[in-house]
Amino acid sequence: MLIARVVGELTATQKHPSHQGCKLLLVQPLNLDGSDRGDAVVAVDAVDAGAGDRVLLTTDGFAAMTSVGRPNSPIDMAVIGFIDHIELVEGVH
Repeated sequence: MLIARVVGELTATQKHPSHQGCKLLLVQPLNLDGSDRGDAVVAVDAVDAGAGDRVLLTTDGFAAMTSVGRPNSPIDMAVIGFIDHIELVEGVH
């Protein structure tokens, strides 16, 4: 799982039939300090997130497809939760 920030929504006029009705988001993975971690990715939304929300992103295909109720769909990333607060404790790894 990754921490990410929603940077926008996507509209796809052509997509796999199992994705019909799914909301697609463009999310930017983040490091723990809040800086960008690599490139933005596309994820299916399971929690009705919006632009600017800090979210929890699963990158496990099985977790992604089951979290949006689409078993056996070609989904490899999904937004599965909102992050309200992150507290880092020194000396704990």
